[in-house]
Amino acid sequence: MAEDHTFVTVQSRGLIAIPTAIRRHFGLDQPGAQVEVIEREGEIVLRPHVAVPADQAWFWTERWQQMEREADAAVAAGRITTVEGVEELLADLDS
Repeated sequence: MAEDHTFVTVQSRGLIAIPTAIRRHFGLDQPGAQVEVIEREGEIVLRPHVAVPADQAWFWTERWQQMEREADAAVAAGRITTVEGVEELLADLDS
């Protein structure tokens, strides 16, 4: 794994600024994102902690959640078709 090195200045009260590109890459630019601080073998390790991983955030958008609710309602109302296998699926789509 390649390592990038960036130096930042420790501000008053121990604050540091994580560079924008790194925050975006790890989803730390999202509200509520946190960083776990670990002291390990003479190092300070920062581990991103986001309530929803950035690569799964699409699922929690209002648009996608609305589609999930619509799908759940269709299932509950019995407006679904169940097929056994690809051949039956293709036949159902052709009909």
